[in-house]
Formats: sequence, C-alpha cells, structure tokens
Amino acid sequence: MLTGRSILPAGFSNAGPKPTDWPSIAAIANTVTAQRNNLPPAVVLPETLIHRTGRVIPGQFAGEMGAHRDPMFLELCAFNSKAYGAYPTHTFHHQQLGERLKLENFKFQAPNLSLPQEMSSDRFQDRLKLMQSLTRQRAELEQVAADEDFDRHRQRAVSLLNDPSTQRAFEVDHVDAKTQDRYGRNTFGWSLLIARQLVEAGVNLVQVNLGNNESWDTHGNAFRHLKEFLLPPTDQAVSALLDDLDERGLLDSTLVVMAGEMGRTPRLSKLGQFYKEPGRDHWGTQSVFFAGGGVQGGQALGTTDKIGAYPVTFAQTPENLGATIYHALGLPRETAWHDLNGRPHFIYHGDPIPGLM
Repeated sequence: MLTGRSILPAGFSNAGPKPTDWPSIAAIANTVTAQRNNLPPAVVLPETLIHRTGRVIPGQFAGEMGAHRDPMFLELCAFNSKAYGAYPTHTFHHQQLGERLKLENFKFQAPNLSLPQEMSSDRFQDRLKLMQSLTRQRAELEQVAADEDFDRHRQRAVSLLNDPSTQRAFEVDHVDAKTQDRYGRNTFGWSLLIARQLVEAGVNLVQVNLGNNESWDTHGNAFRHLKEFLLPPTDQAVSALLDDLDERGLLDSTLVVMAGEMGRTPRLSKLGQFYKEPGRDHWGTQSVFFAGGGVQGGQALGTTDKIGAYPVTFAQTPENLGATIYHALGLPRETAWHDLNGRPHFIYHGDPIPGLM
C-alpha cells in the first residue's frame, strides 16, 4: 500500500528495509514532482513506522531509487513501544482492556528549523556567498545526478533556515486554540493540522501515519478500543481536515486518501490467552476512502460478498491506488525516474480508478 506494488521486490525481507525495495509513493513524488517555494515535494509525519520491537517497517523509503531520494521524515514524537493511539488523549495498549494510559515525558515537537543562536543572519549570508563561490569554481566539472540532488536538498535547507513563514508550516504552537480543539489536541489532530499547513505552503504530497505501527492491529479487544480510542480522534481530525481544506478553497485541488496497510478478517477471532474480548486478524482485502481532488463524493465504488470478505465487483489493486495518486499530482503516463546509469523506471503500474474523479 505504501509503494503501490503488489509483487514483492527481489530479496524483500520483513525484517527491515533494503536498497532493493520498491520506492514508496512518497519517495516517487519527492523525486518526480517539482518543488515549490523551495519546500520538499514530499513529507512524511509524525514519525517513521517502527514495530514495537524496534524493527523499521519496509516500504516507506526510496528503496532502489537510493536513500538520497527519500521523502522528508518529520520525527515529531519519540518512538514508544508500550502504548498506541493518539497521544496523549487516546493512548492505550491492546492487551489492557479499556485502560487509558499516560505517557511520561511525552512531547510532540516540530523540528528546530531556525538558525543557531550564535549564527546571525549576516553570518549565514556570508556562508552562503562562500558556498556559491565554491559552486562556481566547480561549475565546469561534470555534473551527475547525485550533485543535482545535493543542490536541491541544499536549496531546501536554505529556505527552511532563512524563511520564518516557511518554518511556521511545520509547527502548531502558533495555531489558535479554537483550531487546535477542532482537530484534536493529540498526535492525530496535530499531524493533520500540520499536513494542511504544508499543503497550503506548497508541499505536493504529505503522508500522515495515524498511529505507530501496531495502533490498528486489533487482534483482540477490538470493538471497545476502536470505539473509545481509535475512531474518535480519527473521525475528529479527518473531518476537521476536510472542512478546513474546503473553507480555504484547497479541497478541490487536494486529494485526500485514507487507507491501512491491510484489512481485517470478516470473522471474529478469540485469543483468550492475550485478550479478554474478541477481535479480527490480518486480511488482504480492504476499503479505501477518497475525498477532494476532483473526487465525485457520496458514492461507493464496487461491492463485496455478503460477509464483506472479497470484492464481487470493481476490485482494485495497489497499482491502481498508486496510479490514482500520480494522476492527481498531474503526472503524465510516461513519467519516469532515472537511475545513475540513466535507465528509466516508469512509475505507473496500473490505471487510475475509473469513476472516482
């Protein structure tokens, strides 16, 4: 779901990312879309997806494109292996039925994008002039893709360090109390609020991870935890995002996609040794929610069998999901990224979902 590819790449391992992995949709958008306002084309927040054991989840990165093409990851909250959900208001553990947890020393904090205190604006400009002089001296040298990527990253860094208005897009402290209450004062609400600010500032694609890796892994105690901990902050934050985008005139030009890494089994399971109440296990079929970006709202595309296990009509694939996002970004069918040997790698592996837009 993160890469828009159904077939596993050669050498794939769930133990962690590899340089031979398929690139994520965010990494592709970061590479093939034009940056605006010197902002990164793609941003992922509020944290990298990490399993509770510390294993980094594959599929999030640039993979075979090279790490220099990773999207920008905003690590806004520290990794926590003992609790799930929307910190700090809806924090829980799957095996502790109905218990709201408190995290010690929890912080949701934007990265420090300001200049160091000892670095004045004049001194910063002097360093830029020196760097530009060195750049001119190597202008006659052969330019390679890595150099171009370095230049692009450097331009973004200069913009972030030197433009207070750009820095504010990555923060929530300056946002009025009413707006924060509207989104929810937790990691889900703050993350979607920052996402709206980034879109408004000119970021092309923002990926928001609603909860760390196992927040939605409801093998047990599913119904109570969904009702009390997971769905309320999600409903509040997503509704606020859609309303906010609409009120600002951005919804028609912004595609909002909400999906999971998998679905859940249509039948209940009981794992009494771990959970007091039933849940659902992993399932390869799921529904995906789309809004904005030209989507014709208020419709359900496709049908399932009577227990919601398999699609009966209009079945889609991760490749079609990826193609839909690339289409919404205005990328033509022939769009490709090129490796260091100049070989093109085309990004479309499916078709945009028909009838959606």
